[in-house]
Amino acid sequence: MERTGERWFAAELNRHKGQLLLRQGYFEAAEELYRKALSTAEEQEAKLWELRAAMSLAQLRCDQSRHAEARDLLAPVYGWFTEGFDTADLKKAKALLDQLA
Repeated sequence: MERTGERWFAAELNRHKGQLLLRQGYFEAAEELYRKALSTAEEQEAKLWELRAAMSLAQLRCDQSRHAEARDLLAPVYGWFTEGFDTADLKKAKALLDQLA
């Protein structure tokens, strides 16, 4: 990404880096990368990447027993979608929102 200047995958790349760090127990670093992924996706108006980043950050919040924050983060992103509710990403987001209700 740095070498070519291509940034269309930047949000998803940061989210994946965050997942790797989370698995290693680096919660704060993972959160920082999830926030960066979310910000990048919002700037690019990349709704799928935004949904995935919001789900990752919301799941982290859920794991920290911060359910209201998780719901407040994920619900508006999920609410943007008007179709595609049978896709894996939207099904996962809906399941997480149901869990947070």
